[in-house]
Amino acid sequence: MQISDAWLHAAHTQHVLRLLSDAGHQALVVGGCVRNALIGVPVTDVDIATDARPETVMALAEDAGLRGVPTGIAHGTVTLVAGGQGFEVTTFRRDVETHGRHATVAFSDDLAEDAARRDFTMNALYARADGTVLDPLGGAKDLQARRVRFVGEAQARIAEDYLRILRFFRFHAQYGDPAQGLDADALAACADGARGLEQLSAERIGAEMRKLLRAPDPAPAVAAMAQCGVLARVVPGAGSDGLAPLVHLEAGIDPVWTRRMLVLGGQTDRLRLTRNEVRDLKVARAALGKMEPPAQLGYRLGAALARDVVLARAVVFETPPPPDWQRQITRGAQARFPVRAGDLPHLQGPELGAHLRALEARWIASDFSMSKADLLA
Repeated sequence: MQISDAWLHAAHTQHVLRLLSDAGHQALVVGGCVRNALIGVPVTDVDIATDARPETVMALAEDAGLRGVPTGIAHGTVTLVAGGQGFEVTTFRRDVETHGRHATVAFSDDLAEDAARRDFTMNALYARADGTVLDPLGGAKDLQARRVRFVGEAQARIAEDYLRILRFFRFHAQYGDPAQGLDADALAACADGARGLEQLSAERIGAEMRKLLRAPDPAPAVAAMAQCGVLARVVPGAGSDGLAPLVHLEAGIDPVWTRRMLVLGGQTDRLRLTRNEVRDLKVARAALGKMEPPAQLGYRLGAALARDVVLARAVVFETPPPPDWQRQITRGAQARFPVRAGDLPHLQGPELGAHLRALEARWIASDFSMSKADLLA
């Protein structure tokens, strides 16, 4: 089994790999870059595994004139910057003790030990500099079958880091075969370990939920999360029923994770949202039941948020979006209220504000057709 992608044979990648191998160490690309290369998915990050200790990696980089950053040196990871690209280089590791959120690790010289501590078999794939793939756990077969399977015993892997519960559902949404369904033993282990999610930070949970809901079709995975009690742990009060209809309506429209969150509903305290995300969800939820036509939504909320409201409203009320709704949203978003404060010099303060709002309401009610002269007459 071989990979021949351009990112692997690029000069900077090969430089970092040779830096280690020329010094007598193993140097293998690992994980997501190998997985994605085997199934033809774009590769964004290149991670490297080695038996060299982190201080050795840093010294080799310095001698070669490369910048080394000790990003996680206590856990064996340093980042080497070559040609403006960062490569995370991590020493082979084995778990000594696990705590549900992180592990105490010891460095290892054994590739098999390093593979055994990874989460899913499709992530325990390595490749040499020439592209030869090393598959110590049979992950390639699982990958080709689009089967997300924990390394070893699912309960043990989950107990090492409860975030792996969410990663399991996210990986199924991104790489799994919906027709096969989710692995029954893994689902049972996720249900048994769901309480452990309470140990995780809102930042980690939110990051995983964002990735999950950005998948092309997260509906089957989220439905399974709801059935085994995981969804209620991370988004209390959420319901998964509307997600599949929303994905269907989104055909040809870029998926937006907050739009999908809008349909799920529930409390988002466990997700650590940004201020903008909190604001957008609050505004969109308030607009769902007001039944403003698409053009008015476009004017009041902007095109992106108006699009989210129209699609979510169609799901919630089980009705198709209005005809020509996307063009109407664009028309409203481009409309500009023609009256300004300077057009009303005889008014000041609260009286001016109230009069402007009243004129704007008349203008909106006219479907943006009234001119300034009409409004000021």
